[in-house]
Amino acid sequence: MEIVPLGDSAVIVRVREQFEDAPEETLDGVVRTFRHLRNAAIPGVIELAPAYTSVAVFFDPVAVTKESAKGGDAFDWLAERIRAVVAAGADRGRRVRTTRSDVRLVEIPVCYDPEFAPDLDEVARHAQISTKEVVDLHSTTEYRVACIGFVPGFPFLAGLPKKLATPRRDVPRKEIPAGSVGVGGAQTGIYPLRSPGGWNLIGRTPLRLFDPTKNPPALLQAGDRVRFRAITRQEFEALKR
Repeated sequence: MEIVPLGDSAVIVRVREQFEDAPEETLDGVVRTFRHLRNAAIPGVIELAPAYTSVAVFFDPVAVTKESAKGGDAFDWLAERIRAVVAAGADRGRRVRTTRSDVRLVEIPVCYDPEFAPDLDEVARHAQISTKEVVDLHSTTEYRVACIGFVPGFPFLAGLPKKLATPRRDVPRKEIPAGSVGVGGAQTGIYPLRSPGGWNLIGRTPLRLFDPTKNPPALLQAGDRVRFRAITRQEFEALKR
């Protein structure tokens, strides 16, 4: 584990160097580290953000400086606390084995109707398969939420079948409807809010992925397992109401 500064109010806790070599193991390690740090409530830490191979720890420099005054440099003090928390969590983890069933599974209904899927033909052409095969592959695969980012609640989902990997659009769209499901390179994801974007759109979900009135506001969290369920246009309209 490597801990490096990120400006004067954050540090990066790097769990692994590469994601692609062992994505499941890497993601599990990142999520464990995130949860250990969240539960520890280290003085001065105000926010944690898990990513593909690391966890960003944002802190209040004044609060951390006051704490570190008892024992030296602020960065060294925080890094020492982080290492102690992660080490203690790793020791507990060896005694309590986490199984696949412990990870939350979320089903996302998706309508792949042409109106919601302007780039479905392009993904099919790139994969050299039919649009039906694209839908079947996309909706029968299990994914993991690698991280949340870009806009509030946007899930970057790992596990896309290699055959469906499609380069992002040369010219991004200025506005994409909320709920749009897209493919960008080797990932798939869902636009939770109306926003610009360059991913290939192949469907849409009626679910609301981000609601600031809820706690937590994002439907999905890093580490969640996700499955898509293909639905008809009629089902889409019924679920949206």
